[in-house]
Amino acid sequence: MNKHAGWLLLLTCLHLGGCATARTLDANKPGAPVVYAGTRLDWYALQDGCCPVERFGAEAPRYAGVDLPASALLDTLLLPLSLAKALGIGLQVSGGG
Repeated sequence: MNKHAGWLLLLTCLHLGGCATARTLDANKPGAPVVYAGTRLDWYALQDGCCPVERFGAEAPRYAGVDLPASALLDTLLLPLSLAKALGIGLQVSGGG
């Protein structure tokens, strides 16, 4: 896969609202996994997990196998922030809008 195809796949997943990482970030469920949450949600769905909303605060994407590489990449890029969150380090960061 060339560089442009990888970026196109990532952007497509994000724009369709199917990216597990984006879904878990939007859910912001207390007690839900934070580190590699999107990747873990995809893996949970691929293993036929019964209750993704209760565990992660978000529904798994319909095509979790297709979303898994993009979520793994995005989770890796966001790893410093998710580790800080998991360790209880307040970064005082707020979203747009």
